[in-house]
Amino acid sequence: MKKNSFKMLLIAILAISMFLVGCTSKTNEPADSSSSKDNGTEENTAPAKDVLVYGRGGDSASLDPITTTEGETFKVTENIFETLTQFGDSDTTVNPGLAESWDISDDALTYTFKLREGIKFHDGTDFNADAVVFNFNRWMNGDEEKFPYYTMFGGYVNDEGHVIKEVTAVDEHTVQFVLKRPQAPFLKNLAMSPFGIASPAAIEKYGDEFRANPVGTGPFKFVEWKANDTITIEKNPDYWQAGLPKLSKVIFRVIPENTARLNALVNGEIDIMDGLNNSDEAAVLGNANLQVLERPSMNVSYIGLNNTKKPFDNKLVRQAINYAINKQAIIDAFYGGKADAAVNPMPPSIEGYNDAVQPYEYNVDKAKELLAEAGYADGFEIDFWAPPIPRGYLPEGMKVAEVVQADLAKIGVKANIQTIDWTTYVQKAAAGEFSAFMMGWTGDNGDPDNFLYTLLDKDAIGSNNNAYYSSDELHDILIKAQTITDQAERNELYKQAQVIIHEDAPWVPLTHSIPLLAASKDLKNYIPHPTGSESLINVEFAN
Repeated sequence: MKKNSFKMLLIAILAISMFLVGCTSKTNEPADSSSSKDNGTEENTAPAKDVLVYGRGGDSASLDPITTTEGETFKVTENIFETLTQFGDSDTTVNPGLAESWDISDDALTYTFKLREGIKFHDGTDFNADAVVFNFNRWMNGDEEKFPYYTMFGGYVNDEGHVIKEVTAVDEHTVQFVLKRPQAPFLKNLAMSPFGIASPAAIEKYGDEFRANPVGTGPFKFVEWKANDTITIEKNPDYWQAGLPKLSKVIFRVIPENTARLNALVNGEIDIMDGLNNSDEAAVLGNANLQVLERPSMNVSYIGLNNTKKPFDNKLVRQAINYAINKQAIIDAFYGGKADAAVNPMPPSIEGYNDAVQPYEYNVDKAKELLAEAGYADGFEIDFWAPPIPRGYLPEGMKVAEVVQADLAKIGVKANIQTIDWTTYVQKAAAGEFSAFMMGWTGDNGDPDNFLYTLLDKDAIGSNNNAYYSSDELHDILIKAQTITDQAERNELYKQAQVIIHEDAPWVPLTHSIPLLAASKDLKNYIPHPTGSESLINVEFAN
């Protein structure tokens, strides 16, 4: 009886086991049936990739582009705001932007812009002539501290050099600028990132906090900003150019160290990075999943010497520092051959470059001789400031600073390397707090005015003239060059200006470089712009 019961129990267990196996097989059928999908019964496709993660070395200082001069801001705001005119995809030719056309009077004093119709800001308010007038009135009634880039128009409303006499709305879609004097690069200036047109309603709503709550007309809308971490922007569904942008979202992620940023790219954590070390280019080219992108060169890196602080108020000392720096050694060590030693403050790619100016060659004995003549035969001690993050023109700033430190030691100058967070660094340099510092510039509009006037004219002290260099002779030449429309005549004036600057030596020009970026192989239509910031409107992934 017990045996029969035991047999019956075994049979029952076996039956239950087979039932469970059958159930398990049915539960797993979707996984098995994927093979039938692959065989054509049902198509299986992954969702298209449309979120771009951009790895960069530092955070933005502001998201109101007119309030700063630092490039990390413009990388983001270029895609939130739009300007009246805009540059070509890969050059600084002037094209229609928010203005679809314009007329210029014969005396070059009146510019009348016809604005595109039907465009709205991200907050739903209308873009129109009144909005343009509002923005320019806001900027011109500011100062160097609030709106430093507005000095491109010769100062502010009460300054003698201010170029703009008035801005008026002729009708809803027509705006007119009347100038006090001609300004040759006026249309190019309007295309610069700082002059993106913002929503008047949003400016009035947020006040000083608009810098963290940007509202423009661009292809992307602001989502959130996590300081020193990420800035997120998303597709503007109501953008006026149909079918654009192609990405649904862009995340700008801060990864300060170049090598760490490259590791994040290799591991798929980001899709593109700037500040690729030249020494890492070969490794990227050897990776089948990655690509190298080159930004056209339109930059300069330099050592700024504050002309108002001892000992750099002495021209002989500034010239001595120029002779002391071995620029070629810096290029060989950190630029992989993709840079040229700088002679002038503007690169050879800009028309009006003076190639007759002879460089300060590397000459330690000459540097010592000049220091002795200036009364510093025993040298001196200084704080030497270096940027804490990589820049396109200076990818490894802290390491370059160590080379400069060693060069200066050879002539008896003890340089104590200092640094601070990037936003504060830019602010302190503009305020004239540094005696000696490394900085650089990527051109905004391809005009020589944007290098020589913007960086070294006395009008730009407190904004971009961080050397606090002032020359009345130079100022007169640069203002004259702005008022002449004949480019050949302008070029001759700029050549004269470079001779003056070379003699006065307010800087040590270091390099003109080709900045490198690296990206995943599937990234398409990313065109690095010579200005350092590009629209992401056509960027997409090969899905």
